[in-house]
Amino acid sequence: MSTHLDARDPLVVDTHELARQAGALRRLRDTIEAPADLGIELIGVPEGAPMQLDLTLESVVEGVLVTGTVEVPLAGECARCLTPLSDRGTYRVTELYNYPGRQAAEDELFLEDDLLDLDPALRAAIVLELPFSPLCRPDCRGLCPTCGANLNENPDHRHEAAIDPRWSKLAGLGGDMTPGGPDNED
Repeated sequence: MSTHLDARDPLVVDTHELARQAGALRRLRDTIEAPADLGIELIGVPEGAPMQLDLTLESVVEGVLVTGTVEVPLAGECARCLTPLSDRGTYRVTELYNYPGRQAAEDELFLEDDLLDLDPALRAAIVLELPFSPLCRPDCRGLCPTCGANLNENPDHRHEAAIDPRWSKLAGLGGDMTPGGPDNED
């Protein structure tokens, strides 16, 4: 199934100069803009953020092997306290792009007219390594389940013990039990 890659797309790389000769190498060092939706619900690479590529494209018998790293800024929020997060991540890329006509599994990547699309390789390298529940710090205390206060900012935050709802109707039956009160005359 052909996707008709656009050679003008910054994530599409022309491998024509590798000439299907095993051992031929090409170095790719570039900074490109991050595509949309490069992340998971709580953390990801902001769309348009600079992604620094340091890749090697190597012609092998089966196709073109892409190896190297991508460094990206990350933005999101803490899974416990919802504090905004920002960080940088460096991710390892290793992906084989098969030559057209080669027998390979359906989910493997293929070259199209000497072009390869880095998008699926970068997504696999980055998204699969992102923390499912990112934290602002390892000992994040989160939010108060009763009122939503940030427990990192106010670690001594407390509430009065809640009355068990099964006993709440009895709370008013005792009257004023303080010494000298109307229900407790000494």
